[in-house]
Amino acid sequence: MEAIASSLVEAVVSGMFSSLSNHVSSTHFNKFARKEKILSELKKWEILLLKINACLEDAEEKQPTSCSVKLWLRDLRDIAYDAEDIIDELAYEARRRQMKEDAGPSSSTHKMMTKYMSACCVNFNPSTLKFSTKVESKIKKLTARLEAAVAIKNDLSLEENDRGRRERVTERLRTSSLVESRVYGREKDKEVILDILMNDADKGFGDIAVACIWGMPGVGKTTLAQLVYNDIKVESSFDLKIWVCVSEEFDVIRLTAIMLEAVTSASWNSKDLNLLQVSLKEKLSGKKFLLVLDDVWNENYEQWEALCKPFIAGAAGSKILVTTRNVDTASIMASCGTYHLRELADKDCLSLFTRHALGGSDFEGHPNLKTFGEEIVKKCSGLPLAAKTLGGLLRTKRNSDEWEDIMNSKIWHLPEKGNSILPALLLSYHHLPSHLKRCFSYCAIFPKDYEFDKEELIRLWKAEGFLHHTKRKKQMEDIGIEYFRDLWSRSFFQQSTINKNRYAMHDLINDLAQFVSKEICFFNNGDKLNDGVKLESFRHFSFLRHQYDVSKRFEMLSQMTSLRTLVALPIHMLPMAASSFLTNTVLQQFVPKLGCLRVLSLNGYCIDELPHRIGDLIHLRYFNLSRTSIKSLPESVGSLFNLQTLILHGCKNLTKLPRAIENLIDLCVLDLTDTDSLKEMPMQIGNLKNLKVLSKFIVQRDSGSGIKELKGLLHLRKEISVIGLENVVDTGEARDYVLKDKNKLEGLHLQWGHESFDHRNGENGLPVFNMLQPHQDIKRVRVACYGGTKFPSWLGGSSMANIADINLSNCRNVMSLPALGRLPSLKKLSITGMNGVKRLDFEFFGDNLRSSKPFPVLEALQFQNMLNWEYWCYPNKRPDEEDREFPNLRELMIHNCPKLYQKLPRYLPSLVKLNIKGCPNMAYSVMSLPSLLDLSIEDCNKMVPRSMVDLTSLTTLRIKRVPDLTCLPNVFEQFPGALKHLILSNCIGLTALWQKGNEQELEPNELHCLASLEHLRIESCSELT
Repeated sequence: MEAIASSLVEAVVSGMFSSLSNHVSSTHFNKFARKEKILSELKKWEILLLKINACLEDAEEKQPTSCSVKLWLRDLRDIAYDAEDIIDELAYEARRRQMKEDAGPSSSTHKMMTKYMSACCVNFNPSTLKFSTKVESKIKKLTARLEAAVAIKNDLSLEENDRGRRERVTERLRTSSLVESRVYGREKDKEVILDILMNDADKGFGDIAVACIWGMPGVGKTTLAQLVYNDIKVESSFDLKIWVCVSEEFDVIRLTAIMLEAVTSASWNSKDLNLLQVSLKEKLSGKKFLLVLDDVWNENYEQWEALCKPFIAGAAGSKILVTTRNVDTASIMASCGTYHLRELADKDCLSLFTRHALGGSDFEGHPNLKTFGEEIVKKCSGLPLAAKTLGGLLRTKRNSDEWEDIMNSKIWHLPEKGNSILPALLLSYHHLPSHLKRCFSYCAIFPKDYEFDKEELIRLWKAEGFLHHTKRKKQMEDIGIEYFRDLWSRSFFQQSTINKNRYAMHDLINDLAQFVSKEICFFNNGDKLNDGVKLESFRHFSFLRHQYDVSKRFEMLSQMTSLRTLVALPIHMLPMAASSFLTNTVLQQFVPKLGCLRVLSLNGYCIDELPHRIGDLIHLRYFNLSRTSIKSLPESVGSLFNLQTLILHGCKNLTKLPRAIENLIDLCVLDLTDTDSLKEMPMQIGNLKNLKVLSKFIVQRDSGSGIKELKGLLHLRKEISVIGLENVVDTGEARDYVLKDKNKLEGLHLQWGHESFDHRNGENGLPVFNMLQPHQDIKRVRVACYGGTKFPSWLGGSSMANIADINLSNCRNVMSLPALGRLPSLKKLSITGMNGVKRLDFEFFGDNLRSSKPFPVLEALQFQNMLNWEYWCYPNKRPDEEDREFPNLRELMIHNCPKLYQKLPRYLPSLVKLNIKGCPNMAYSVMSLPSLLDLSIEDCNKMVPRSMVDLTSLTTLRIKRVPDLTCLPNVFEQFPGALKHLILSNCIGLTALWQKGNEQELEPNELHCLASLEHLRIESCSELT
């Protein structure tokens, strides 16, 4: 087993060798190394590393039976890490000198760098620009260690391979996509669980039936639960579905809060269990719900009893489904059935394996591999996780010798010695290419069941130096995506059940990551360290944030002098998540001494200032201060030349950025989302040519950043908010397009201030707006407080064919809307506060109406606070011609449009939800709405439908604050038979529910017409008797 853990050495040495080669080949670095007379020493490193690299394969083969080889590999790993640190330090000094030389002695950059370098960089002597003798000493010591390693290699009789290290995994096949998610052999298991959930006769704790699926790790319990959870029968049988990943810690408060977040889509940070449970009980009241508790370990009946208290509010037929590996847990919780999930049958396991290895369910086309495949599958012992992972390993291998190597690998026969790592998983890891080994093992910083964001993980990999350029000169982010996809396709990662944008590792995969990186990655969960653990060997340190983190928790950092990663988890926090408190000792004493840090994440803490010595962390590449109380950053941040990612998301108190930020020429991500107090940006932000993510750009009038700063940021991706456009007062600035060439930008938010409504800015608004035309691949556009009288032609033009989402708000001077109806990809449109618009005319629907349908793919349409809007003109058509507009509209909302009197479109075949509020003059028209499920009418006296004949699918009807309503004016038999929810509120004139003929009455024997009704609420209807 130690053989696998030590195989990470190959990845570390390979990474260091790549870093050294890249830097030595750099012109600036080479010039610097010659001047400092260290180039020959570095060339010697390359020669020694080549000798070491050539024998690594033989060393890995021998280490299971040789303690000497094992120790040699461990020492070699530390040498490689230390060498990387030295190379980075050299590269930093080379860059510092080059930047200062390029800036010139009289420049502000030169003066700023001199000032802050002298204060920050303790390893250099800025007054003489002479390279530190301390670093020279480090180089010589490292050379001696490499020479000693080569000598020991010779003593150990390790054989060199002239061809170099053999890469075990070939390049990903260009024609193959990711393996399709497909489940084999669980049809009967699924039916059994469905029968339990569909049986309303079952009662359990508090009349809520609890079913349990139990089985060994990796057998597919979660997968089976997912199959059931997403089944169409379940979708139609339950009002509410909740999925909670429980894991080892059965914290009733935490679990209750998670359930509340699931049903309310809001964050719940209270630690008051009673308050949480009362709130959950209200949300579950009267609803038939399905709750899945995945991966439960709890054996404490009292805790289970406490968790169940709110569930009694649910409607009859509510169910709880539990997955667990512990039969005792199942016996405590189950009330209506315990199902033991067995291993897959051989044929199903083989089908799953071949699906991942060959893309099909059998060996058709590859008969030479069948015998080996069948033998490999037998070693998987019927565990789907093992079959999927090994299939992913072999998916690019078609040579029978490679399959035979896997079948006969010695790893199948390694002694377990108390470890529970599956041999199949060890084998899959062992055969990963070196770059993927390093990326995967790094994920040991995450605890079990931790859900991570793909993009954020790639940024961490990049900061740690795990991503390497290819001959095709791809962007690092794109290389990271390839690495991630490779690991995901090999089943090392799996998509979250709750959030499809997040990923996690199976518990057994997490165990594997912890095992292979046990001497490098340290996740601090509060447990005591094992005897003999060397803190100084750890390179990556992570911990779960507590509400109060005192200095004692971090005392071990003083011994972790080579630490590269310090991360507070979770990295991603909910928008309203409560901040934690961190002792000043960590920032003032511990962190500045961690001179090798590449990654520092202290998000979520109540930190209001940083020490000046933060500039000492010259290796820092990733710095996350999101949702802290930080007000400003020290100017010493400008010395962090290597910084790639700076995240200030949700820093509500942040008022300014340091002027020296212009020095951060490697900066790729500057996340300023939700920094409401930030009103200005440093000058020359446009110098940061490598920026790919700039979430916010503030235009300033007199000094600071002007709109032209954006022109040189050619690599922008994702979304940018350009704020303060009223400050572009010189129309000469508006002559050049500043965004049109940015083809990776997906979203654009343009915002003027409220003063933009004055006459001067109204005139300047259109040329400024024109200048901000994005690339034709833009997907989302938001415009707020624009002061012009009309929109630019590009907004509804043919060049914007890829726009899917448009939001126009509070543009009060605009008189008419652009031709949005002809945008072929537009799916979501929101228009708010357009007080100058009185009508939506034919232009809104677009040209060529005879040959095309307006708004062909629009799914959601919202109008709000249109105070002067009176009517919309639908396209002219012949009497025998069907309505063509809005063929795919699913949601329509019209709120607070008091002058609107025009009726709705007659035929909306796809409309599912209609919400009309605050439109007192709007009259109901006979419409065909065959798909309508949800109808809400509020403060609209004329909008109550006279007949329900054409609303055959309606399941929810809400009528609120309609004082003239005396009864529902339709024949009772016409009421939709599918209606489940009926809500009447504040209808003060309501005297009866239904009108039958000339009478207003409800006869008991007619209630059968509402056979589907589950929820009836009538409130504040004082005349109803």
